[in-house]
Amino acid sequence: MIVRNKWIWITLGLGAFFMLSALIALFAVNLIFGDSSELNVGSGVGVVEVRGIILDPQETVKQLNDFAKDDKVKSVVLRIDSPGGVVGPSQEIWSAVKKLKQKKKVIASMGSVAASGGYYIAAPASLIYANPGTITGSIGVLMKFSNLEGLMEKVGMKSFTLKTGKYKDVGSTTRKMTDDERAMLLSVIENTHTQFVKAVAEGRSLPEAKVRELADGRIFSGEQAMGYKLVDRLGTLQDAIEEAGKLGGISGEPRVIKPPKKKHYLLDMLVEESAGRFGNLIRKDKGFSLSYELEGIEE
Repeated sequence: MIVRNKWIWITLGLGAFFMLSALIALFAVNLIFGDSSELNVGSGVGVVEVRGIILDPQETVKQLNDFAKDDKVKSVVLRIDSPGGVVGPSQEIWSAVKKLKQKKKVIASMGSVAASGGYYIAAPASLIYANPGTITGSIGVLMKFSNLEGLMEKVGMKSFTLKTGKYKDVGSTTRKMTDDERAMLLSVIENTHTQFVKAVAEGRSLPEAKVRELADGRIFSGEQAMGYKLVDRLGTLQDAIEEAGKLGGISGEPRVIKPPKKKHYLLDMLVEESAGRFGNLIRKDKGFSLSYELEGIEE
């Protein structure tokens, strides 16, 4: 019995030893080969990336707010590579950028495209950098509709809708839009467009009338946009980081600080996937969406 207990303790001890060794090795590998920008050593420039269509602002807003509270982050670069997205999420990121700017310098850096909602979120930055060939602008609002009435008639399908108000099924795919519905939707678009114009005028310190002249949905190259004072300078992401370092009082080449990588848990992924599909179903069912988005640009 004593010999048996002895081997049990030896086995447990060896197991604990190997587990501890594995953890130490993992830490060492991460320390040597990991992203040094994520180590909490010294001051630097925070970099927040916005890529693809803007649908969910939560992670970007969190990163901006976290950098606002981090004393090691002396300034922030907002790297944008986006054709735009839904109005509400774009406005939430815009608000977070504006709030951060009150505490620290924020430099927007435009990649291949920063149009519509992608430009909207850049507007309140302290400085905006673009590449000469960046596609930007597209200051406007888009509302999409589909009408399947003709197709349904061909296949012999009919649709019936019960509603509590005359506008409740506005944008229905199964019937033509009425004049009243069109006027109502146009008023929403015009109001949202005015919000966009005012946000750009405020962020760029431009007369609202001047911005409205450019806010007809047209796109600009980065070089053209600088001529219209929609961007400040032509340059790369590295140029923006170096300028952010100077504005943040950092001497020499600034250290890049990236937000910690988001941990994905199975339950979170399932919830996010379900929420995304539910949102898509709602948009498909309603037949339209209101967005700051440049048509024809891939993610």
